[in-house]
Amino acid sequence: MVNIFFKWVIYALLIVFVSWIVPGIEVDNFISAMFVCIILALINTFIKPLIQLIALPVTVITLGLFSLVINALMLMLAGWIAPGFAVEGFLSALIGSILLSLFALVVSRI
Repeated sequence: MVNIFFKWVIYALLIVFVSWIVPGIEVDNFISAMFVCIILALINTFIKPLIQLIALPVTVITLGLFSLVINALMLMLAGWIAPGFAVEGFLSALIGSILLSLFALVVSRI
């Protein structure tokens, strides 16, 4: 249980860091970032697999690059749901989702 909470805190810090880097992504405070972590976990558990299944032909045709679009759309959905978190445009969501994925990969390797 402590391990999951620790991962969420690190991921919330990554969300705050990405909001500093990417113009168009804004987080009000750390509590909002923690709430975004919970919402993203729920979205990635329940909604994202359905979207990936529906978009499988397009993902295969684009050699997997459409998965970046799906990640950006999931981040935009989290921005629409979560109070204190805003994603202003698709390009901001795309860059933010790529950075979040890269930073999460680096943190998971440490």
